[in-house]
Amino acid sequence: MSLPPLHHLSLVDRRVLSGSSDYLRSTRHPWASLLFLAPLLSAYEAGVVWLGGSKPDMIRNGADAWMRWGLESFGLNQLVVAPGIIGVIFVIWTWWRWAERPKALFTVLFGMLLECLLFALGLWAISHGFEPLLKSLQVPMATGPQVDPMLAKLVTFVGAGIYEETLFRLALFSGLSLLLRLALVPKPSAVLLAASISAVLFAGAHHVGPYGEKMDTYVFLFRTMAGVYFALVYQLRGFGVAAGSHACYDLLVGLMPA
Repeated sequence: MSLPPLHHLSLVDRRVLSGSSDYLRSTRHPWASLLFLAPLLSAYEAGVVWLGGSKPDMIRNGADAWMRWGLESFGLNQLVVAPGIIGVIFVIWTWWRWAERPKALFTVLFGMLLECLLFALGLWAISHGFEPLLKSLQVPMATGPQVDPMLAKLVTFVGAGIYEETLFRLALFSGLSLLLRLALVPKPSAVLLAASISAVLFAGAHHVGPYGEKMDTYVFLFRTMAGVYFALVYQLRGFGVAAGSHACYDLLVGLMPA
């Protein structure tokens, strides 16, 4: 049943619809994303330095380690440049849209946290059907990663969402979507094609560089599917929710007893 015209709605109904619309816009604002993710990014960087000792890269997740390896190959100090890139992007983006910044920040940030948990549970539910599907297609299953100390795992999972979403969704997915739209590809097709390409590159990046993982078909296909999932979350709900959902999912499956 369709909604009646707005002028037929009660004052309460109008306020509910207006409040929902304001919330959806607010969570996509860079200021909300910056405030939501800054504590996670700070905890991740401090934890890597503290726990990693002389070999901090051993704690970093695959795609983050790959990105930092690339920065070092250009002679850049990845410990400073990597988080600096994210900080500069969001400070400039926030300054550009400062007049539109959300006002009820506590409500917005709490709502984003709830959304992240829900999207993480959604991917976790999908993953339970993904393994039987690949088994039916006779895709070899992963043998499982080496178990790290609990605190190191926590640090790794916190950082994964932020850096991987910055690189593969904010930069790559958004850039591909824009290029396809400029090439006159219809928006739905452009979004799905950009999501698929960025997801394949996201999965493959975990196996590149000196800290890359050994190639595993099941893990690669699952990460590709997860990459499409996070690209759609990013498209519909913005960067903050996508990065938070990624981190929450990693924490959920990584800390759950086998």
